[in-house]
Amino acid sequence: MKRPVLALLVAVLSPALLLAKEPSAFKYPEPPKSDQADDYHGTKVPDPYRPLENADSPDSRKWIEAQNKLTFDFLGGIPERKKINDRLTKLWNYEKYGVPYREGGRYFFSKNTGLQNQSVLYTGSALPGDGKAVLDPNTLSKDGTTAVTGTDVTDDGKLIAYGLAMAGSDWQEWKVRDIESGQDLEDHVKWIKFSGASWKRDGSGFFYSRYDEPQSADQLKAANYFHKIYFHKLGTPQSEDVLIYERPDHKDWLMNAEVSDDGSYLVINISQGSDPKNRIFYKDLSKPDAPVVELLNKADAEYSFLGNEGGVFWFRTNLNAPRGRIVAIDTQKPDEIRELVPQSDEKLESAQVVGERFIGNYLKDAHSMVRLFELSGKPAGDIALPGLGTASGFTGKRKETETFYNYVSYTEPQTVFRYDFKTGKSEVLFRPKVDFNSADFQTEQVFYQSKDGTRVPMFLTYRKGMKKDGTNPTLLYGYGGFDNSLTPGFTPSTAAWLQMGGVYAVANLRGGGEYGEEWHLAGTKLRKQNVFDDFIAAGEWLIEHKITATPKLAISGRSNGGLLVGAVLNQRPELWGAALPGVGVMDMLRFQKFTIGWAWTSDYGSSDNKEEFDALFKYSPLHNVKPGTKYPPTMITTADHDDRVFPGHSFKYAAAMQAAQAGPAPVLIRIETRAGHGAGKPTAKQIEDVTDQLSFLVKALGMKIAF
Repeated sequence: MKRPVLALLVAVLSPALLLAKEPSAFKYPEPPKSDQADDYHGTKVPDPYRPLENADSPDSRKWIEAQNKLTFDFLGGIPERKKINDRLTKLWNYEKYGVPYREGGRYFFSKNTGLQNQSVLYTGSALPGDGKAVLDPNTLSKDGTTAVTGTDVTDDGKLIAYGLAMAGSDWQEWKVRDIESGQDLEDHVKWIKFSGASWKRDGSGFFYSRYDEPQSADQLKAANYFHKIYFHKLGTPQSEDVLIYERPDHKDWLMNAEVSDDGSYLVINISQGSDPKNRIFYKDLSKPDAPVVELLNKADAEYSFLGNEGGVFWFRTNLNAPRGRIVAIDTQKPDEIRELVPQSDEKLESAQVVGERFIGNYLKDAHSMVRLFELSGKPAGDIALPGLGTASGFTGKRKETETFYNYVSYTEPQTVFRYDFKTGKSEVLFRPKVDFNSADFQTEQVFYQSKDGTRVPMFLTYRKGMKKDGTNPTLLYGYGGFDNSLTPGFTPSTAAWLQMGGVYAVANLRGGGEYGEEWHLAGTKLRKQNVFDDFIAAGEWLIEHKITATPKLAISGRSNGGLLVGAVLNQRPELWGAALPGVGVMDMLRFQKFTIGWAWTSDYGSSDNKEEFDALFKYSPLHNVKPGTKYPPTMITTADHDDRVFPGHSFKYAAAMQAAQAGPAPVLIRIETRAGHGAGKPTAKQIEDVTDQLSFLVKALGMKIAF
């Protein structure tokens, strides 16, 4: 569709307009339907678009193709689209380095020259330096959709195990490469999900976790249960891999194993779904037939293994410390927990043991601050950071005298640093050169009150000198779930939005991890509505303080954030000027039936529980779409290979929204092909995706872009 839609914004100008049906310029494809209805604790819930859960049926494929034609015809009629694509391509085209690490006397680091679909892994004897290419995933598929999901290098630096995912799938297969020759060995293990690999210190093989091989027809949406830990001995077929640990009595346990730095222990982390509370078991690798010992088996807190001194293990934990602390546990006296670094006013987001120090990465109002401690717990200074940003990495081993990290903010791309423990100073290893003048923009942090009076932080980034007159196009982003913290970060898409004259707002909602476990729990299960209230209050604050106004206010979120956008669209359709719900969890009554969806019940609850069903049913985006409502311009995005959040969520939601729309604004769905939930998405596809989203916003918000 190439003609402009003149009345895109009518539906969002006044709540009084929510009643009457207005002519639409869009004829939406007819979805396959059924008379399916399900009984939930005595409540009959229709599910008319259930056939769309079969994404490969002829009727569904026909609907998908028609939806994409409608969407891309509309996007193709936006004059600014090519200009946005050119700007994004230019912004994306800069060298990007990953945080280096050292193994076997070699440094390893990833590098992308700018527009490569996937970053290349290099090795070298010194930093900075170009090094030698070890692994180039761009050579593994013509369209760049084969991505490296993880690596582990042997202690002697001679072999690397690496994981691959195709077309964005969560399914991985792992191979082994000789670093010097660049040749792959015959080792090949498959059907791996949610797992890395960890070599034995002698390089004889590695530990990994996998599922049983699924039926081919069920690979995209079948539920994943019974995770198991195996040992793969180098030079043998996968059929001979040794089963190290399984729990057939706990089909929902997720297991990951890592070998301790000293090689003495296999430390097993066991989580139940997405609940941050976990269990820690271990196996003594010095004894061939040693049993798996259940060290911490109560799942009463979160425990992250940091390292060990013999049989004494160090952990970051929130046990009796919701913002986190560091403790020591003697494996011979597991009930005695000795505190090393006490809880502080800031959240201990992560910690590492490098250079005979604990490196504590804290969050202060959702931005990083880094503190050092001796292994006794005594404070040993800070690592100074440039401003309101995010520091991450801090790679290295206990005995090393250096560590590497990166720093990034909303206006500054990722800069890589080396920290020298002897001098106590950081030096820049790599600072990227981007076609973006950071000095032209600024980030400020504001605080606002949610519906119940809770104080919530929000970052605002915009061009210096911006007038607060209510006319600024604003993109409000949120997530609010699974203990995930939204901290400052730089992306070419955000940079382009800022250069277009937009304001970028990020709200740190409850349900996230910014202030510790209490903040997280305040946005889960029966309290999930707090997350939506926080987001709505952020939108109201932006309008009240004349940053923007409804016709200029867009909202965006992905995955759990897509659920967020869908929920607030239903609850306050008149508040928003446009919406971009991405790869969202939209059917809150059936999410647990697909792939790893069952693991999210720790945050969401489950429709199998009467009380939780009542809460889910009240906000489930699919079930609260209201026919006769004037929804703002909305573009839903998903991918046909998303085996994290099954695309049927977005398919059904789009069909319901299109049927309900009473105004002239478009409700579109963009369905990516040969792509998944987002991880490993090639650069070319990322640029296309962002181009379309920003083009949609230009049209929906009536923007005039400067470049």
